[in-house]
Order: sequence, then C-alpha cells, then structure tokens
Amino acid sequence: MIFSIVCEETGIIGAFVLIFLFMLLMWRLCVLALSCRDLEGTLLCAGIMAHMAIQVILNIAVVTNTIPNTGITLPFVSYGGTSVVFLMGEMGLALSVSSHRSGRIA
Repeated sequence: MIFSIVCEETGIIGAFVLIFLFMLLMWRLCVLALSCRDLEGTLLCAGIMAHMAIQVILNIAVVTNTIPNTGITLPFVSYGGTSVVFLMGEMGLALSVSSHRSGRIA
C-alpha cells in the first residue's frame, strides 16, 4: 500500500506527480512502440507498456478500495525484489529497442 503512504506524506500534489510520472512513462513507451522498425520491437514495447499500466491501475484501485486486494506492487516504488528485477529487465529491453528504432518521433 505504498501509494497510500505517498498520498499521506506528500498530499494530493505528490499523488498527482506520481500518477503524472507513470503517465509520462506510458506515453514514451507508446511513442517508442509506434516508431519501431519491426513488429517484434513494437510488440515488445506495447507489452511492457501494458504490463506496467495494468500494475499501476490495479495498485491504485486497491489503495482506493475500488477492487479487492491483489498484492500487485506499484512499479519502481514498492519494495518487491522479484518485481523490481523484472521491471528493470523490461526497461533494459525497451532501451535496447529504443537504440534501434527507425526515426526520431517526439
């Protein structure tokens, strides 16, 4: 329940900043997926974006008591050893796709 702690400590401004940063990351992954040279890179970036977006949405929904507790961590914020390792691996894959993309969009 790290999102509730962030909201408690930093208020609504901190919550909006954290949500904005996640939205910015999702937008950049979407731009990267759209500017890939091949279908494999597009699908890889879209999958990473979907995985992270689902984690963020589910975690915030659990904290706001919209859905029952699922135990899904908030990406890059919650302390979950395996979760952080896989998220860092996904970001490494996205950076690798980014270095091989065709054009400079945005």
